[in-house]
Amino acid sequence: MTAAREYRRCAELAETAGDPAEGTAPPARHWFLVEHPGPWPRQALAGLDPAAAAALGAWAGEVGARVVLVRRPGRRDRDAVEPGRRWFRVDSRLGHEDVRTGTWTSPAELAAAVHADGDPHPDPLVLVCAHGRHDACCAVRGRPLAAALVADDPEGTWECSHIGGCRFAPAMVLLPHGLTYGGLTPLEGPAVVRDHRCGLVVPGRLRGRSALPPAVQAAQHHARAATGATRLDDLRVTDVVPDDAPPGRTGWRITFASPDCVVEVRERFVPVDRPLTCAARPAGRIRVFDLVDARC
Repeated sequence: MTAAREYRRCAELAETAGDPAEGTAPPARHWFLVEHPGPWPRQALAGLDPAAAAALGAWAGEVGARVVLVRRPGRRDRDAVEPGRRWFRVDSRLGHEDVRTGTWTSPAELAAAVHADGDPHPDPLVLVCAHGRHDACCAVRGRPLAAALVADDPEGTWECSHIGGCRFAPAMVLLPHGLTYGGLTPLEGPAVVRDHRCGLVVPGRLRGRSALPPAVQAAQHHARAATGATRLDDLRVTDVVPDDAPPGRTGWRITFASPDCVVEVRERFVPVDRPLTCAARPAGRIRVFDLVDARC
């Protein structure tokens, strides 16, 4: 590895290599957001009370959730003492999308929030990973995107801790649907959020929908490319079955409706001689879903 390459960050290396982003949304049927102004340690939940963190982790394991810390973009209020911080409990399952919210002032209240009724929160939430202690690309690329988004939507936009896929920074998640985007510039981001509010997706930057398995995320990407479908509720999954594949690979046949489409993909792992995060060392491997067929 040359000296010049050593100093290239993981997102730049992934862009140069052309890493496919489809099928890389973090797996999460539910999300739990904890307002915490920071600073965030590398393992974000280590910044919470241990008992509260354990309760959140146990609940997340039971329901298939991802717990992240959130804060308002910018640094001006991070040291302020607030009477209560927000929490959001999000259901991202298809057909069950919902957001509940409340406030917490003690570790016991935070631990109990995963089962609290909470108040309905009808507006979408926008998360941008800006967790610099976990990966430098997330801070360098995430913070400018968050700043652009907060200008359009100051109440719904939050910086968040690590969500996965640092090499696709900046990572943006649109809740409650769990739509995960990668590589958006500050100029592109606001338009993508506005399209989401109109029930549309932007397939070219979409990594996937968090409630769907990775293979289904990738298949839906190819189905959108084949059909031109861009509405949020297009391409409803009706069947997922294993398919024949060569040794060392896993095949899937996924059937979609509205519009009808059957997509076959094969999963494989590709060795790479570069870091997949700024903190990692080679060698690693990436998962790729190859399109076998799309009948739409």
